[in-house]
Amino acid sequence: MQYKRNQYSEGFSICALIIAGAFLYWGIESFIPLDAWSWWGFISIGIGAAILASQIYAIANRSKLRNVVLAEFTQNPEATVEDVSRSTGISRKDINAIVLDLKASNQLIGKFNSETGQIKHMSIPEKEIISEERAKFCSNCGTPIKEAAQYCAYCGAQI
Repeated sequence: MQYKRNQYSEGFSICALIIAGAFLYWGIESFIPLDAWSWWGFISIGIGAAILASQIYAIANRSKLRNVVLAEFTQNPEATVEDVSRSTGISRKDINAIVLDLKASNQLIGKFNSETGQIKHMSIPEKEIISEERAKFCSNCGTPIKEAAQYCAYCGAQI
């Protein structure tokens, strides 16, 4: 994986997806009245496909960067953002954005010491495994619930 500076925070763009959609639309639309100049639509389709492919790559690369940062904090629970930046080569701006994403998705739980910057009380939540034979699902939201539950823990609906 080749890392470019700030590619996590600046690599993906909704505007680029809109522009790719416009190029694809113009390219496909040029084939509607099929004539001698219809082949110009291939250029628009090619540009749109290239932009779309770059955005798909950016999304895939974001998950790889999240995994790298999570692994660094797992291997070194006393690490600071600067330590992870030095060991991985990822910019501090990107690591800060990745930490926020990991915390939002509950993949990284912990706080940073306000004086030293080291992570403290870090834990990585273990995923609860519910066997399919005993699992029930909420009729309101579809969340798996335990047999003893009378209310859904996610939406509060009565079972």
